[in-house]
Amino acid sequence: MKKIHIPVWFYALAAMLFWGFSFIWSSILLEYYQPVTIIFIRLVISSVCLFALIFIMGRGEKIETKDYKLVFLSALFNPFLYFLGENYGLKFSSPTIAAVIIATIPVFSPVIGYLSFREKLTPINFVGIAVSFGGVILMLITRDLSLAADIRGVIFLFGAVLAALLYTVTLRKLTQKYSALVLVANQNFIGIFLFLPFFMAYEAKQALAVPLTGEIISSMFLLAILASSVAFVFFAHSVKHLGISRSNIFSNLIPVFTAVLSYLLLSEAFTIQKTAGILLVIGGVYLSERTKKST
Repeated sequence: MKKIHIPVWFYALAAMLFWGFSFIWSSILLEYYQPVTIIFIRLVISSVCLFALIFIMGRGEKIETKDYKLVFLSALFNPFLYFLGENYGLKFSSPTIAAVIIATIPVFSPVIGYLSFREKLTPINFVGIAVSFGGVILMLITRDLSLAADIRGVIFLFGAVLAALLYTVTLRKLTQKYSALVLVANQNFIGIFLFLPFFMAYEAKQALAVPLTGEIISSMFLLAILASSVAFVFFAHSVKHLGISRSNIFSNLIPVFTAVLSYLLLSEAFTIQKTAGILLVIGGVYLSERTKKST
């Protein structure tokens, strides 16, 4: 039987599609559950899938005792603080606005790189930040200059961006010793116990009272398996063969996927102003990635 060759770019594209879908699945689940409940169940399912994958692939690695503190710190940033910011941001805004704000993470990465590791900053980095931030503002402001989204959602989403940026600092140190698959599996596992007290104290009773439906079950499993597990494996594969910079360029597509899917599945308005904002954010991210590639 002839072996089917799958292009490397397919893995990166599929990962971005699943991450674009994640905002849709999360929005659907927020109609039934509070954010912590969604994150907690998502992490449980994802951890089981990732550790099963590690076992099947024989890729297990023992975390050294001296690195426990750094692994815990990375888990505190992501999934704990990042998912709190993202899910509460989604609760108070639309999937498209959430995806666009989250898409600014690569734009601000050079700033964190400079502050943490004294990586070189170039003028084009500042241009990319300005263009992307302008795109976000365009999406958040209506014609009468009022906010198009709840300010609480915006604050939570930029909090998620900050958590993701701090996470990259700890991740950079850890990936020099451990595989990304093992790190994410352990971070998600730690995340379960970080969310458990909040889930039990505030949301468990309400969550158990919600009758399960096909929509809830499918959205939860798709979110946990495709967005939190398969997408990561696919992206790791693309990074291995395309490199970080070329793979990250595909992340520009996440807000595009989310906007189109929100329009098709959630009937979210798709205005000219929103389209222009998306294009500006993507343009700013692209400028930043072009800079990374050329340096």
